[in-house]
Amino acid sequence: MSADKGHSVSTTSPLRGKNVLLGVTGSIAAFKVAGWIHALTAQSVGVTVMMTGAAERFVSSLTFGALSGNTVYRDMFDEEPEKLMAHITLSREADVILIAPATAHTMARLAHGMADDLLSTVVLAAKIPVVICPAMNTNMLSHPATRQNLERLQGLGYQVVPPDSGNLACGEEGAGRLPEWEGVYEKLVSLFCPQDLVGKKILITAGPTREPLDPVRFLSNRSSGKMGHALARTAARRGAEVVLISGPVALAAPCFVTTLQVTTALEMREHVLQQSRDADIIVKAAAVADFRPKNYQKQKIKKNGENRQIALKENPDILAELGKNRRAGCVLVGFAAESRNHEKEGRNKLKRKNVDLIVVNDILSPTTGFDVETNQVTLVDKSGSLQLPLLSKVDTANRIWDHILTL
Repeated sequence: MSADKGHSVSTTSPLRGKNVLLGVTGSIAAFKVAGWIHALTAQSVGVTVMMTGAAERFVSSLTFGALSGNTVYRDMFDEEPEKLMAHITLSREADVILIAPATAHTMARLAHGMADDLLSTVVLAAKIPVVICPAMNTNMLSHPATRQNLERLQGLGYQVVPPDSGNLACGEEGAGRLPEWEGVYEKLVSLFCPQDLVGKKILITAGPTREPLDPVRFLSNRSSGKMGHALARTAARRGAEVVLISGPVALAAPCFVTTLQVTTALEMREHVLQQSRDADIIVKAAAVADFRPKNYQKQKIKKNGENRQIALKENPDILAELGKNRRAGCVLVGFAAESRNHEKEGRNKLKRKNVDLIVVNDILSPTTGFDVETNQVTLVDKSGSLQLPLLSKVDTANRIWDHILTL
C-alpha cells in the first residue's frame, strides 16, 4: 500500500484569490447582491462593482463601494484618470464577470452585441467567462423575445444561472426571482474546476436508510451523507450529469444535481436499479442498513416490563447486485466502513462485490467517518491501494474522482 503525503486538510475556498467583476443592473433584486459581495470578500475574493444608471435608482454606489472596498464604476465617460479606458482595463484585471441581477433589457443588449454603456462595453471587450443571473417579472421572462435572447446568450458562450420561482416583488408568483447565492456560487466555482467529467452520467448514493419498527422507531446508523453529497457536488462542478439518491439527511440538496429522496433500503434499491441503467459511473457511498425488522408493528410498541426480541431480516445487497448485472464500460465504486485491516477488508469486498474501486473509511478516528467535515480514506482497486491523507470531504471527493478517471 502506498500513502500520499502531499496534501493536508484544506479549508481554502476554491475562489480564494480570484477577482470578480460584478455588473449590477436596474432591478429591485439589486439589494440582494450586497450579501453576495460580503460572501465573496469573506473568502478572500476581490470584487469590483460596475453599475448601470438604472441600478443606482435601487441601491447606492456607496453601499457597494463600502462592501467591496473598491471603487465603483458607473460611467463610461468618467474623466477621473484611474477610470479612463475602464471598458478595456476592468475585464483584464478580473477572472470572471458576474452580471446580477440581469434585466431583460440588459440581456437583450448583450445578446445583440450592443455597447452603449460601461457594462455592455466591458462585456463585449472581455475575454473571460461571463455569468448572467436573470431577474424579472414572470411574463417578461416567458416572452418569446426574452427566451430567444437567453438562448442566443448561451449560444454565444455566456453562462446563465436560471432564475428561481416564488413570490416576486410585483406581487405575482412564478419564475423570475434572482437565483439564490448557493447556485451562483457553484456556477462560479465550476468555472475554475477541470471539466473532465463532461458527458458522464454519474449515479451517487448517500446517507443512511431507516428501517421502521413501528410508527415511531426505526433502525438506522450514524451516516450524515456528507461524503456522498460532497461527491455529487464536486462531480457537478466538473461537468457531470449527476443523480444523487439520498437517505434521510440534514443537508440541502446540491445545486445542479438531480436529487431523489428515499427512506428505506428497499426504496434505495428500487431507485438505484432504475437510475443505474444508463450510468457511466456508479458510486455507492450510502450506508444502507444490512437488516430490517422482520415484522413491522402498525401500532407503537408499549413497554410492559418484559424483555423483547426483534427478529431481523437481511436487506438486499445493492452493491453486489450491481456488480453482478452491470453493463460493460460502467465504472462501479463501493464504500466500506471499517475499524481495522483497511486494505485487506477493502480488497475482500472488491473481489466479492465485483467492483472497480473500494473506498475504505476508518470509522474509529474522531476526525474521519461519520458526521465530520474531514475524512481519511484508502482507495483499493485491482492494481493496488492508495492511502490519502486527512482532507476535507470536498477535497477527498475530488481525489476520488481523480482516481476514478485513471481506472
